[in-house]
Amino acid sequence: MARRMTLLALTLCLLPGLASAQVTFERLLNAADEPQNWLTYSGDYSSNRHTTLDQITADNVADLELSWVFQAQSLQVFQTTPIVVDGMMYITEAPNTVLALDAKRGRVFWRYEYTPVPESRPCCGRINRGVAILGDTLFMATIDAKLIAIDAISGQPIWQTSVERPEAGYAMTLAPLIVKDKVIVSVAGGEYGIRGFISAYDAATGEEVWRFYTIPGPGEPGNETWEGDSWRYGGASAWLTGSYDPDTNLIYWGIGNPGPDWNPAQRRGDNLYSDSVVAIDADTGELDWYFQFTPNDPYDYDSVQIPVLVDYPAQDGSTLKLMLWGNRNGFFYVLDRTNGRFVNGREFIDINWAEGLDDAGRPIMIPQPPGTTTYPGVQGGTNWYSPSYSPSTRLFYLSAWEGYGSVFIAQEAEYEEGRLFLGGLPAPPLPGAVIPGLARGPINTWTEESGTGAVIAIDPTTGEQQWKFDMTDVTSSGILTTATDLLFTGGREGYFHALDARTGDLLWRKTLGGMIANGPISYAVDGTQYVAAASGNGLFVFSLPED
Repeated sequence: MARRMTLLALTLCLLPGLASAQVTFERLLNAADEPQNWLTYSGDYSSNRHTTLDQITADNVADLELSWVFQAQSLQVFQTTPIVVDGMMYITEAPNTVLALDAKRGRVFWRYEYTPVPESRPCCGRINRGVAILGDTLFMATIDAKLIAIDAISGQPIWQTSVERPEAGYAMTLAPLIVKDKVIVSVAGGEYGIRGFISAYDAATGEEVWRFYTIPGPGEPGNETWEGDSWRYGGASAWLTGSYDPDTNLIYWGIGNPGPDWNPAQRRGDNLYSDSVVAIDADTGELDWYFQFTPNDPYDYDSVQIPVLVDYPAQDGSTLKLMLWGNRNGFFYVLDRTNGRFVNGREFIDINWAEGLDDAGRPIMIPQPPGTTTYPGVQGGTNWYSPSYSPSTRLFYLSAWEGYGSVFIAQEAEYEEGRLFLGGLPAPPLPGAVIPGLARGPINTWTEESGTGAVIAIDPTTGEQQWKFDMTDVTSSGILTTATDLLFTGGREGYFHALDARTGDLLWRKTLGGMIANGPISYAVDGTQYVAAASGNGLFVFSLPED
């Protein structure tokens, strides 16, 4: 207790505003009005990952220098997006450790470490992508499917809720989303034959308020899109954070692929709501509308990407309430977010599994003969890395993999709780990579073409590419744009780039020595703008030189 009080006293002394810094729902609604902070995983509820800070410009970006570095103790993949509140930064280390840092100098104030149970088995890495905050409480989702509330001042746990059973394959790797007085999370684990869901919890008590299953049960609309009992083990996990529109009071969430992953013959039908975006009433958890990107998906093109909400000016002077979506299946979509109507869409990379989209946005699929390389491969044309939209350029930006293909081999799968339920095997998602548990038995026969990474700028009105920045390796980095028409991103090779958001020209780059696998953020403390990105196992923070 004495150590805790000493730490608390030190924190309050060094950051006197912290004790009174209450992150109310009102502040979250108006996050764009305080660009010095980064209050949610995607920056604000629209998820456009755009900052209006303007100190760093095209004229001075070449002068950026390293301000401080935080080195994580964990050697797991570092995919956290920090949140910044009034000079305080909160980050996570894999698998489930939360730290409070001085956002100006990188000093550590406290560290909370949670040890997941041995039964936790996330398919693709023991990772965590960040926390959420409401009031002075932080919320972390864990890889053993727990939701934990943590005092943001002291770092002490307040409550803990079990969301689902990790021994059945359920896990959580996302940053929660706060809406009003609720903490909203969703589960990973589709590779284990779970039944996916999104759920909301009372922020004060941890009690579940509602649960929306991403696979309809018997008697519910959509259940008929699953043959027989295949819905019971259909996956449709939802392992990334959604977005929220206060005008409609709808949350928008991307849903993963159906299971077994690569044998659609075991689950004939469209398999709703897998590979879809769902619009859910934030108060009740009831479905308002959905749009499915890849029906009866045979390629693991799960649609967990971040929904980007844009109020776009129309030619007649009205405002279009749109949703922009760069999908793993290689298509870019524009939807009307009030009703889910398809507005337009087209491919942003070369693909061969479909010849286009029909008038309703449904893909016109081309059956792939056995042994054929399918483009994009299992990693997709894009994946979990966050896109960005700039209201200045009116362009949508995403990280993509080009020239990347996989050979998909379907096999019969038998469900057994807690074991992988895959229905075959493609090439691994990274060149030379092996996912634990996948390379087993007779299905370990695959080939792949690895491709390269690129940043692509897309005009939402036409879906056409405006420019492309090619990389020398693939990328897992998200994108940040700024009011000064800069774009920050990174790559697997460890380069941190600043591009001209209007032209794609390279303006500045630094090698950080490790894979950049999160979305950069920007914030300000005492009038200085900072840009931060995680690389390897460190967080690197840049600013302009002091005068």
